[in-house]
Amino acid sequence: MNLVQKLSRPAVWTFAVMVALITSAVVAHATQSLSVPNAATVSYNLAAGANSAAITPSSSKPVFVMGVCTTAGTRGVGQVTLLRIPANFIEWVGLESPAGAAITSGFSGAAGTHIVYLDFGSQVDIEVNSPDTIRVHNGAAAARAGNVTLIW
Repeated sequence: MNLVQKLSRPAVWTFAVMVALITSAVVAHATQSLSVPNAATVSYNLAAGANSAAITPSSSKPVFVMGVCTTAGTRGVGQVTLLRIPANFIEWVGLESPAGAAITSGFSGAAGTHIVYLDFGSQVDIEVNSPDTIRVHNGAAAARAGNVTLIW
């Protein structure tokens, strides 16, 4: 063996050890913490013209609200992100249910203000109940069922 061959073997091992150490350091710093969001699901089964109980979203935080109508023939889905400013109003932006799907947005503290439709026929919606709460309203001539999930 000549001098170059004798020196190259330790150099290769030194390089391999350095690569292993750097890789370990990078992997150790790449660990990511994920927090599980808070969530609440509210089921509804409403007679014609009825409202659900009041639903209180978290205040001063973005709250993702998604809802579905599961009644056969009128199934649909809608979603909004909303912000509740305590004792003042609820503000939102999102997407209406499939029939006539469109962007929905606004803000209000007045009871009965439409937020988002959950059914295909645009008769079941989430609406403002008070400056601090929302509700599901069934404006259809027959019973409707489904659920609403809030994530914050």
